[in-house]
Amino acid sequence: MSDPRRSGGTATHGDAPLPAQSGARRRIGLLGGTFDPIHVGHLALAHAARDALRLDEVRLVPTGRSWQKAGAGAGVAARLAMVRLAVSAIPGFVVDDRETRRAGASYTIDTLIELRAELGAEPALVLLLGSDQLRNLATWHRHDELLRHAHIAATRRGSHPLSGFDAPVEALVAAHGRDALPDAPAGAIVFFAMPPVPVSASALRERLARGERPVELLPPRVLDYIERHRLYRPAAGGG
Repeated sequence: MSDPRRSGGTATHGDAPLPAQSGARRRIGLLGGTFDPIHVGHLALAHAARDALRLDEVRLVPTGRSWQKAGAGAGVAARLAMVRLAVSAIPGFVVDDRETRRAGASYTIDTLIELRAELGAEPALVLLLGSDQLRNLATWHRHDELLRHAHIAATRRGSHPLSGFDAPVEALVAAHGRDALPDAPAGAIVFFAMPPVPVSASALRERLARGERPVELLPPRVLDYIERHRLYRPAAGGG
Protein backbone atom coordinates (compact mmCIF):
# COMPACT_ATOMS: atom_id res chain seq x y z
CA MET A 1 0.00 0.00 0.00
CA SER A 2 1.07 3.58 -0.57
CA ASP A 3 1.40 5.40 2.72
CA PRO A 4 -0.43 8.70 3.20
CA ARG A 5 -0.73 7.64 6.85
CA ARG A 6 2.65 9.31 7.29
CA SER A 7 1.09 12.62 6.13
CA GLY A 8 0.09 15.04 8.46
CA GLY A 9 -32.94 7.47 6.55
CA THR A 10 -33.80 10.64 5.03
CA ALA A 11 -31.09 12.34 3.12
CA THR A 12 -31.19 16.08 2.56
CA HIS A 13 -28.84 17.62 0.06
CA GLY A 14 -26.59 20.62 0.40
CA ASP A 15 -26.97 20.77 -3.38
CA ALA A 16 -27.47 18.28 -6.15
CA PRO A 17 -25.10 15.29 -5.86
CA LEU A 18 -22.01 15.38 -8.01
CA PRO A 19 -22.45 13.41 -11.25
CA ALA A 20 -21.25 9.83 -11.12
CA GLN A 21 -17.90 9.10 -12.72
CA SER A 22 -18.46 8.18 -16.33
CA GLY A 23 -18.41 4.42 -16.75
CA ALA A 24 -17.49 3.83 -13.11
CA ARG A 25 -19.22 2.43 -10.07
CA ARG A 26 -20.89 5.11 -7.94
CA ARG A 27 -18.91 5.87 -4.76
CA ILE A 28 -20.68 7.10 -1.63
CA GLY A 29 -18.65 8.22 1.37
CA LEU A 30 -20.15 7.91 4.85
CA LEU A 31 -18.91 10.18 7.63
CA GLY A 32 -20.53 9.51 10.98
CA GLY A 33 -20.14 11.34 14.25
CA THR A 34 -21.89 13.17 17.04
CA PHE A 35 -21.01 16.50 15.35
CA ASP A 36 -21.31 18.28 18.69
CA PRO A 37 -20.90 20.75 17.06
CA ILE A 38 -19.81 20.13 13.48
CA HIS A 39 -16.57 22.05 12.92
CA VAL A 40 -13.93 22.80 10.29
CA GLY A 41 -12.06 19.56 11.06
CA HIS A 42 -15.07 17.45 10.08
CA LEU A 43 -15.51 19.37 6.86
CA ALA A 44 -11.80 19.21 6.01
CA LEU A 45 -11.86 15.43 6.37
CA ALA A 46 -14.97 15.16 4.18
CA HIS A 47 -13.46 17.37 1.46
CA ALA A 48 -10.13 15.52 1.53
CA ALA A 49 -11.88 12.16 1.23
CA ARG A 50 -14.07 13.33 -1.63
CA ASP A 51 -11.06 14.55 -3.59
CA ALA A 52 -8.65 11.70 -2.79
CA LEU A 53 -11.16 8.87 -3.26
CA ARG A 54 -13.14 10.43 -6.12
CA LEU A 55 -16.40 10.14 -4.22
CA ASP A 56 -19.62 11.01 -6.02
CA GLU A 57 -21.38 11.82 -2.76
CA VAL A 58 -20.47 12.31 0.90
CA ARG A 59 -23.19 11.49 3.42
CA LEU A 60 -22.80 12.95 6.89
CA VAL A 61 -24.56 10.69 9.37
CA PRO A 62 -25.10 12.28 12.81
CA THR A 63 -25.46 9.77 15.62
CA GLY A 64 -28.58 9.65 17.71
CA ARG A 65 -27.51 7.98 20.94
CA SER A 66 -23.87 6.96 20.66
CA TRP A 67 -23.09 3.81 22.62
CA GLN A 68 -19.46 4.94 23.06
CA LYS A 69 -20.20 8.43 24.41
CA ALA A 70 -21.97 9.28 27.65
CA GLY A 71 -23.92 12.16 26.16
CA ALA A 72 -23.78 15.04 23.77
CA GLY A 73 -23.62 18.69 24.77
CA ALA A 74 -26.40 19.67 22.37
CA GLY A 75 -29.62 17.78 21.71
CA VAL A 76 -30.17 15.61 18.67
CA ALA A 77 -32.36 18.15 16.87
CA ALA A 78 -29.78 20.92 17.35
CA ARG A 79 -26.87 18.77 16.20
CA LEU A 80 -28.81 17.68 13.12
CA ALA A 81 -29.76 21.29 12.33
CA MET A 82 -26.12 22.41 12.60
CA VAL A 83 -24.94 19.71 10.21
CA ARG A 84 -27.59 20.70 7.69
CA LEU A 85 -26.55 24.34 7.93
CA ALA A 86 -22.87 23.45 7.52
CA VAL A 87 -23.31 21.53 4.26
CA SER A 88 -26.32 23.27 2.72
CA ALA A 89 -24.22 24.99 0.04
CA ILE A 90 -21.67 22.22 -0.65
CA PRO A 91 -22.38 20.24 -3.85
CA GLY A 92 -22.44 16.49 -3.32
CA PHE A 93 -22.66 16.68 0.48
CA VAL A 94 -25.78 15.08 1.96
CA VAL A 95 -27.18 14.77 5.48
CA ASP A 96 -28.58 11.35 6.39
CA ASP A 97 -30.67 11.49 9.57
CA ARG A 98 -31.46 7.78 9.99
CA GLU A 99 -29.40 7.32 13.17
CA THR A 100 -31.09 10.27 14.87
CA ARG A 101 -34.43 8.55 14.27
CA ARG A 102 -33.30 5.13 15.46
CA ALA A 103 -34.39 3.98 18.90
CA GLY A 104 -31.62 2.88 21.25
CA ALA A 105 -27.90 2.92 20.58
CA SER A 106 -26.56 3.76 17.11
CA TYR A 107 -24.43 1.05 15.51
CA THR A 108 -22.61 1.60 12.22
CA ILE A 109 -23.24 -1.97 11.09
CA ASP A 110 -27.00 -1.37 11.23
CA THR A 111 -26.64 1.77 9.11
CA LEU A 112 -24.59 -0.08 6.49
CA ILE A 113 -27.12 -2.92 6.30
CA GLU A 114 -29.98 -0.42 5.89
CA LEU A 115 -28.14 1.46 3.16
CA ARG A 116 -27.38 -1.73 1.27
CA ALA A 117 -31.06 -2.67 1.40
CA GLU A 118 -32.00 0.74 0.02
CA LEU A 119 -29.24 1.30 -2.54
CA GLY A 120 -28.64 -2.25 -3.67
CA ALA A 121 -25.42 -4.19 -4.12
CA GLU A 122 -23.86 -2.08 -6.89
CA PRO A 123 -22.66 1.23 -5.33
CA ALA A 124 -19.40 1.38 -3.42
CA LEU A 125 -19.99 2.47 0.17
CA VAL A 126 -16.90 4.00 1.80
CA LEU A 127 -16.82 4.40 5.57
CA LEU A 128 -14.65 7.44 6.36
CA LEU A 129 -12.68 7.25 9.61
CA GLY A 130 -10.08 9.25 11.45
CA SER A 131 -7.07 7.34 12.73
CA ASP A 132 -8.44 7.50 16.29
CA GLN A 133 -11.56 5.64 15.18
CA LEU A 134 -9.63 3.07 13.14
CA ARG A 135 -7.39 2.31 16.11
CA ASN A 136 -10.54 1.70 18.17
CA LEU A 137 -12.31 -0.36 15.50
CA ALA A 138 -12.11 -3.71 17.29
CA THR A 139 -14.39 -2.33 20.03
CA TRP A 140 -17.16 -1.51 17.54
CA HIS A 141 -20.30 -3.63 17.52
CA ARG A 142 -19.88 -6.46 14.95
CA HIS A 143 -16.77 -4.77 13.58
CA ASP A 144 -15.79 -7.94 11.72
CA GLU A 145 -18.85 -7.55 9.46
CA LEU A 146 -18.25 -3.96 8.33
CA LEU A 147 -16.16 -4.85 5.29
CA ARG A 148 -18.91 -7.11 3.96
CA HIS A 149 -20.97 -3.99 3.31
CA ALA A 150 -18.45 -1.16 2.78
CA HIS A 151 -14.86 -0.18 2.23
CA ILE A 152 -13.01 1.65 5.02
CA ALA A 153 -10.95 4.75 4.21
CA ALA A 154 -8.91 6.25 7.04
CA THR A 155 -6.78 9.35 7.46
CA ARG A 156 -4.44 10.49 10.19
CA ARG A 157 -6.10 12.79 12.70
CA GLY A 158 -4.40 14.48 15.61
CA SER A 159 -1.72 12.52 17.43
CA HIS A 160 -3.09 9.09 16.47
CA PRO A 161 -0.79 7.35 13.96
CA LEU A 162 -1.93 5.01 11.22
CA SER A 163 0.49 2.33 12.38
CA GLY A 164 1.13 0.13 15.40
CA PHE A 165 -2.47 -1.07 15.59
CA ASP A 166 -3.69 -3.65 18.07
CA ALA A 167 -3.65 -7.18 16.67
CA PRO A 168 -7.28 -7.37 15.44
CA VAL A 169 -7.03 -4.12 13.47
CA GLU A 170 -3.54 -4.93 12.18
CA ALA A 171 -4.88 -8.24 10.88
CA LEU A 172 -7.73 -6.47 9.06
CA VAL A 173 -5.32 -3.99 7.46
CA ALA A 174 -2.94 -6.78 6.43
CA ALA A 175 -5.76 -8.79 4.86
CA HIS A 176 -7.75 -5.99 3.23
CA GLY A 177 -5.32 -3.09 2.71
CA ARG A 178 -5.10 -1.73 -0.84
CA ASP A 179 -3.21 1.10 -2.54
CA ALA A 180 -6.47 2.48 -3.96
CA LEU A 181 -10.17 1.73 -3.85
CA PRO A 182 -10.89 -1.23 -6.12
CA ASP A 183 -13.84 -1.38 -8.50
CA ALA A 184 -15.93 -3.24 -5.94
CA PRO A 185 -18.81 -2.32 -3.64
CA ALA A 186 -17.01 -3.23 -0.41
CA GLY A 187 -14.12 -5.09 1.19
CA ALA A 188 -10.99 -2.88 1.05
CA ILE A 189 -9.13 -0.68 3.53
CA VAL A 190 -7.33 2.35 2.10
CA PHE A 191 -5.61 5.41 3.52
CA PHE A 192 -5.84 9.00 2.33
CA ALA A 193 -4.09 12.20 3.34
CA MET A 194 -5.60 15.41 4.66
CA PRO A 195 -3.99 18.62 5.89
CA PRO A 196 -3.73 18.83 9.68
CA VAL A 197 -6.63 20.74 11.23
CA PRO A 198 -5.98 21.08 14.97
CA VAL A 199 -9.39 21.26 16.62
CA SER A 200 -10.74 19.48 19.71
CA ALA A 201 -14.51 19.25 20.07
CA SER A 202 -14.31 19.28 23.86
CA ALA A 203 -12.05 22.36 23.87
CA LEU A 204 -14.36 24.00 21.35
CA ARG A 205 -17.37 23.42 23.61
CA GLU A 206 -15.44 24.90 26.55
CA ARG A 207 -14.73 28.05 24.55
CA LEU A 208 -18.37 28.33 23.57
CA ALA A 209 -19.40 27.86 27.20
CA ARG A 210 -17.23 30.87 28.10
CA GLY A 211 -19.06 32.96 25.51
CA GLU A 212 -16.16 33.04 23.05
CA ARG A 213 -16.65 33.23 19.27
CA PRO A 214 -14.23 30.71 17.68
CA VAL A 215 -14.91 31.92 14.15
CA GLU A 216 -11.88 30.06 12.81
CA LEU A 217 -13.26 26.68 13.90
CA LEU A 218 -16.94 26.82 12.97
CA PRO A 219 -18.84 27.44 9.73
CA PRO A 220 -20.45 30.89 10.02
CA ARG A 221 -24.03 29.63 9.86
CA VAL A 222 -23.28 27.08 12.58
CA LEU A 223 -21.79 29.72 14.87
CA ASP A 224 -24.84 31.93 14.27
CA TYR A 225 -27.14 29.03 15.19
CA ILE A 226 -25.18 28.30 18.37
CA GLU A 227 -25.34 31.93 19.48
CA ARG A 228 -29.00 32.33 18.58
CA HIS A 229 -29.98 29.25 20.59
CA ARG A 230 -27.38 29.81 23.34
CA LEU A 231 -26.03 26.29 22.96
CA TYR A 232 -23.21 25.04 25.22
CA ARG A 233 -23.79 27.88 27.69
CA PRO A 234 -24.05 27.03 31.42
CA ALA A 235 -27.61 26.75 32.66
CA ALA A 236 -28.90 29.94 34.25
CA GLY A 237 -28.17 29.89 37.96
CA GLY A 238 -25.82 26.91 37.57
CA GLY A 239 -22.59 26.71 39.54
